Amino acid sequence: MSPENDPKEKNAAESFGEMFKAFGSAISEIFDDPSLKEKAREFGRSAAESAKTVGDRFKDEEVKQKFREVGKAAQDFGKSVKETFTSNREKGS
Repeated sequence: MSPENDPKEKNAAESFGEMFKAFGSAISEIFDDPSLKEKAREFGRSAAESAKTVGDRFKDEEVKQKFREVGKAAQDFGKSVKETFTSNREKGS
């Protein structure tokens, strides 16, 4: 079944693309360097476009496992960022 016919696969591919778009956008806003901003936006657009192709591979067990690893790494990063900002807020920074 193709991603267009399977809502779970379509949603996973769309979410993947949206995640990279948001990541590229956020990075471009964080750094105040015009060159870096454009590279981050470019990365986000490219990854979002690639998500359509990747969607076909979500049914592959090996790919699913790799994405589980990616998800875990993203969670760890999110927790680290949250802890950093929580720690800074508690210090009054």
